[in-house]
Formats: sequence, structure tokens, C-alpha cells
Amino acid sequence: MKRALVIEDNDNNMELITFILETNGYQTLRAETGQTGFDLAIEQRPDFIILDIQLPDIMGTEVLGMIRASEIGDTIPVIAMTSYAMAGDRAKLLAAGCNGYIEKPIDPLTVMNQIQKVIGEIS
Repeated sequence: MKRALVIEDNDNNMELITFILETNGYQTLRAETGQTGFDLAIEQRPDFIILDIQLPDIMGTEVLGMIRASEIGDTIPVIAMTSYAMAGDRAKLLAAGCNGYIEKPIDPLTVMNQIQKVIGEIS
């Protein structure tokens, strides 16, 4: 069973995305802060990471940089899932090392398809 690490500080968003992932057969790890998410990424080596950009302790972009600079490097796909949707943000996050970008609010009917495309399970 593939494992996803969800780094999200909003309880409602965390419940929704973990419910969708678990309903589709993924095991989930949860982190409500960027530092906890980074630590779990290093310790648990999930198959992919869902990363909120606006976190209470450090910005998701910093978490992404920490992950990419660690021994994990670019071996784990990171998908930004954020309401931080200004013009050019998608391109900036992809250039910074994200493998995918999904805007909130998410559509429960299409988000799993979007995730599976990024992690290479469907084309």
C-alpha cells in the first residue's frame, strides 16, 4: 500500500484530503506544521507528499527546499495543494521543485486523478 504524507494545518482540509486518499487505498501520514512534515518525510520516506504552502511555522516553500536539500533529494514527488493561487504561482512552485500543483478548494471528484497523474500511476 502506498503511503502519502499530508502536510496541512487546516483541520477540514486535512480530513478531506486524507479521507479521499484512504478511500482510494492509500495509507496517510499527517503533519500540521512544516517542521513536523519535514521530520516525517525524512523518517518515514512516504511515496509522495501533499504540501500546503501556507503553514503556521514555516512556509511550504521552505519545507520543499529542506526536503530537496536533504538526503531524500528529488526522489519523492511533492504536490503543492494550496489556495495561494496568484498569477505565476504554479510556475514558481514547479520551478522550486514541486512535481505538481493543485488549487484549493479541491474537487473531491477529480483530485485523485490529478494526484495519480503526478505520481505516475496514470497518464
